[in-house]
Amino acid sequence: MFDRLDDILIHYEELMLELNSPSVAEDQNRFRKLMKEQADLLPLVEAYKQYKQAKQDVEDSLTLLEEENDEDMRELAKEELSSAKDRIEDLENQLKILLLPKDPNDDKNIILEIRAGAGGEEAALFAAELYRMYVNYAESHKWRVEIVSLNESGIGGFKEVVAMVTGNGAYSKLKYESGVHRVQRVPETESGGRIHTSTATVAVMAEAEEVDVQIDMKDCRIDVMRASGNGGQCVNTTDSAVRLTHIPTGIVIYSQTEKSQLQNKEKAFRLLRSKLYDIELEKRQNSEAEARRSQIGTGDRSEKIRTYNFPQGRVTDHRIGLTLYKLDKILNGDIQEIIDACIAADQAAKLAKMNEM
Repeated sequence: MFDRLDDILIHYEELMLELNSPSVAEDQNRFRKLMKEQADLLPLVEAYKQYKQAKQDVEDSLTLLEEENDEDMRELAKEELSSAKDRIEDLENQLKILLLPKDPNDDKNIILEIRAGAGGEEAALFAAELYRMYVNYAESHKWRVEIVSLNESGIGGFKEVVAMVTGNGAYSKLKYESGVHRVQRVPETESGGRIHTSTATVAVMAEAEEVDVQIDMKDCRIDVMRASGNGGQCVNTTDSAVRLTHIPTGIVIYSQTEKSQLQNKEKAFRLLRSKLYDIELEKRQNSEAEARRSQIGTGDRSEKIRTYNFPQGRVTDHRIGLTLYKLDKILNGDIQEIIDACIAADQAAKLAKMNEM
């Protein structure tokens, strides 16, 4: 591990020299690429430098203990030695995590799909609450959320909502949200006061770029029509809505939230690329079943991942056995503690698998 870290440190120093070169500054594409690589390596390089300093502190403290006769100085050396050893242990664990292979999609924007499952109108109301939860979380990170398509129920619920979430690291955080979310509560539509269980399915897909997926236009059928539902004065008076059908896969995408047919078509193709990319990723994951099982948050979307229990005010993530009694805060978008726990569990599983090899 440390030979690899030494190589990374050398490469980082070479990278910094290259970034300071006038020729690189003139090539903006090259400059942006190097800046991204530098930013990606910086946490690892800083942690390794701290590790090397802690190792040096241990050696200095041991030397001082051998040569120093003054008891006060010896006590200080012992304290520094103990502190440095603790730092070394913490930094070794941190370095192992930083050396884990990075998900190539982590920096990408996402396509978020939420669909009401079992439970009728109550499931649709729950789907709408989940959507608002993610919107609030996105806003806390200053990410932008744009609805692509929305199918509302009669009492304010969402039968289905598809949105694009644009922001640095959106996929790295929200990829752990894919799966079946379950709610247990007395429905607003139920007068008998009985607790019902309803579900909604969340799908999080990395937004694919044109270089990730090539779409043959001969495989696509595009229909334009008048938009339906809410959308502003102009949306419902022009043929601006787009229905995009990908014939080989049968994927149908409906985009109507923009006033311009061209903008709706662009959104539809962005969503199609991401869906095709997601299908390809799933094929790869299925061919690496063991690796897939070792990861949190990349499982089958039919997997029940979380329960929101209103009578007890609790939220339980079943994958990691985490229960929190702050239901209201979580539904208002305070889900960082759950996401951090999923990331930690994912890293621990990957480290354990790496140690077995």
